[in-house]
Amino acid sequence: VQLQASGGGLVQPGGSLRLSCAASGFTFSVYAMSWFRQAPGKEREFVAAISRSGGSTNTADSVKGRFTVSRDNNKNTVYLQMNSLKPEDTAVYYCAATSGGFYIGNVPAMYTYWGQGTLVTVSS
Repeated sequence: VQLQASGGGLVQPGGSLRLSCAASGFTFSVYAMSWFRQAPGKEREFVAAISRSGGSTNTADSVKGRFTVSRDNNKNTVYLQMNSLKPEDTAVYYCAATSGGFYIGNVPAMYTYWGQGTLVTVSS
């Protein structure tokens, strides 16, 4: 099983980034997927989740209206489109998968597989 996150980098406040997470080694289309983030010195924080079909999503209040989660089951990939980025969005972003295909909650223990993370830095 592998979750490979990519797309992080340095961006100015107000800018955009699109994160990708490519999955392999399991049946991607039956797993719900999520994004979490962890800033230096802080606890891991839920960002967004999407059900196995993509029909349901859940987004944290801190990023609602700015971040959008989506998936392409043909490409075994989940995405996080991040717009209007703020310095407080700086963190390592992780993708995660749960076999509970309809679960779009924010509890890390519910997710079985985790990627290695990609660093997003928002700074001028």
